Amino acid sequence: MNTAIRADGKLTVALISDTFWEADGAVRLKQRLADAAERGADLAVLPEIPLNPWRPATKESHDEDAEPMDGPRARAQAEAAAEAGIGLVGGIIHRDQNGRRTSRALVFDRNGAVRATYEKLHLPEEPGFWETSHYEPGTQAPKRVDAFGLPIGVQICSDSNRPEGVHLLGAQGAMAMINPRASEEKTYQRWKTVFRANALTSCLYVLSVNRPHPEEGVLIGGPSVAIDPNGNVLLETTDQMAIVTLDAKVVTDARRAYPGYLPVRARLYADAWDEIARGDG
Repeated sequence: MNTAIRADGKLTVALISDTFWEADGAVRLKQRLADAAERGADLAVLPEIPLNPWRPATKESHDEDAEPMDGPRARAQAEAAAEAGIGLVGGIIHRDQNGRRTSRALVFDRNGAVRATYEKLHLPEEPGFWETSHYEPGTQAPKRVDAFGLPIGVQICSDSNRPEGVHLLGAQGAMAMINPRASEEKTYQRWKTVFRANALTSCLYVLSVNRPHPEEGVLIGGPSVAIDPNGNVLLETTDQMAIVTLDAKVVTDARRAYPGYLPVRARLYADAWDEIARGDG
């Protein structure tokens, strides 16, 4: 699949393990993005719903947590990206005109314009992660984003545990899957295994950044991580900011090697999934 790739084939990404829901959040966000840009990053990635407290700690939802696309949290992220001159993957709890709420990732370019959105598809509902009590699952599959000179895609947290989405992104030509998350430290090794398998079988980079600290009694925490298309761990750290550079050639080489060259067989699998969706399988 053809797509415009920058001349050097590189994309430098800052993984920022921090949240910005306190009173000083907008100011700190601008500082973090300015620091990332100064360190050479083209794109910054924030954790899951980074300008909200972790409300799914309980089943009690709050009306003020959700907003339209021009809401205060979305504007704060757009302004911070534009001021720093850096791309940004952030997010909000989105509320549409009918009152439907979703966990929505927002992809901003360096001018602060929204270039893509993605809504979390697979919602946990268990202690500390009562997410279906706060928002509904998305209804659209992930799509490749061509805004940064290297095609990327976005999933949110538990979506990675259903590999169809990341495999779809790989087949679309995305060279990296970006995964903001909120997960417990004790589960990190499971996440790492899934991320490595997804990177290896989809032949793309997998990058994930976590919310950094326990919140409301939920033991959230664990490293930011970057995996290359061969399943190698490039970066694994609890530092507040980590920088990694992606290389299109690494992806291209992986797709020429095993298992990258294996056929996708999209129609065969699509027909089989259609049977399941109709209840025939």
